[in-house]
Amino acid sequence: MTDDGAELRYEGEKVTQFDEAPSLHCRGRLPHWEAGEMPQHITFRLADSLPLALREEWKEEVDLLKGGKRDIERRRKIEAALDSGIGACWLRRPEIARVVEEALLHFDEERYHLHGWVVMPNHVHVVVTPRPDRSLSSVIHSWKSFSANSINRLLHRKGRLWAEEYFDRAIRNEEHFRRTLAYVAGNPVKAGLCRNEENWPFSHAGKGEQWRWGRPVE
Repeated sequence: MTDDGAELRYEGEKVTQFDEAPSLHCRGRLPHWEAGEMPQHITFRLADSLPLALREEWKEEVDLLKGGKRDIERRRKIEAALDSGIGACWLRRPEIARVVEEALLHFDEERYHLHGWVVMPNHVHVVVTPRPDRSLSSVIHSWKSFSANSINRLLHRKGRLWAEEYFDRAIRNEEHFRRTLAYVAGNPVKAGLCRNEENWPFSHAGKGEQWRWGRPVE
């Protein structure tokens, strides 16, 4: 069950976010909701991870459903498709995943506060609070632009790497925050990529205590 009013963007549509569970992984600093901070759960994906033909097929099926059932079924299909590893899955390669992780960490505490993340084979989850003088869209654009240029050079390729759209969801309280971090950390386990959250190297959970209670240890 998701919080009332929780939504995310997907190619101009608004759909319900993925289910989440109670958290075990959390950095020492929590967002200050009373001061107006609003952390966001962001998901962005590789351009070939959800083919248009597949999305059109879903639309025909999902449109037959009514109300909330339509959103739930669409969410399930998106989640299952991403976790099934459609596309080239460039992020499965450690040197490529490392580029994305470095992009996320680069401006942490300067342009935003990074609470948690996971780099999956064809998509990325991030929990982040932008600084007041930074828009969420500009933060995401910088991640995607920097990482795309670097990754394309490593792969000796040209063209679009990331899908243009992204999913976003506001996190409204501490309980929701912890559940979201747990969902993000548990993604590799749910997708069958590892046995334990801590075994996936490209996530906040994989960094252990060095990330959970402060800045990553250099």
